[in-house]
Amino acid sequence: METLRERKKQRTRDALLRTALELFVTQGYEHTTVDEIAARVDVSQRTFFRYFAGKEDAAFFVPRLTEEHYVEAVRRRPPEETPLDALRRSVMDSWDTIEQAIESYVPVELFLRTYKMIEATPALFAARLRRQAETEEEIARIIAEREGVDPDTDPRPRLVVAVFGAVIRVAERHWSVGEDFSTTAIRELTASYLDQVGPALAGNWRAGGTRPHPAAAPSTPA
Repeated sequence: METLRERKKQRTRDALLRTALELFVTQGYEHTTVDEIAARVDVSQRTFFRYFAGKEDAAFFVPRLTEEHYVEAVRRRPPEETPLDALRRSVMDSWDTIEQAIESYVPVELFLRTYKMIEATPALFAARLRRQAETEEEIARIIAEREGVDPDTDPRPRLVVAVFGAVIRVAERHWSVGEDFSTTAIRELTASYLDQVGPALAGNWRAGGTRPHPAAAPSTPA
């Protein structure tokens, strides 16, 4: 059972987090200082650093929660699913449960605006790509363990995770610049993009479905 002191600490952390994100999305990450965040909550700068290592830590607090949520979803998938099915169902099912987890810290609407802010801030976008690479490596090792292969000698776990991750990034990027900035929109867009993976990799893109055989290509005159 939580003590009064623990609840007070959580309230302070949540107030600092929400204030930081609101300032980041309204006036810009680079134009917001730790002193300003702390002053808005009426605490000292030292108190801010008790909860967060810095501004970047605050900016990625909720995204880190969603990453951990997804990784755990992959771990729980039934072993009879193929790797790609396990990844797809993990991300789609996560959208059904992650909102409640986010709401325990900040409003979902603020989280979505924060995501857009991260995409538009070069320093944070670079940090996000680094974090995604680390998460993909963790997931690749989970997939390798599920399938009983060694990821250091078998490239398939990293390949399937890399392809899947690239599709998710494309969907998220298009969603972030669209007009419907909701969780329903990103969920539906993600599903539609994942549906295109097979056809995009193996299908014939040309109108009419015809493609000349390499042997039929005209030779270059001597």
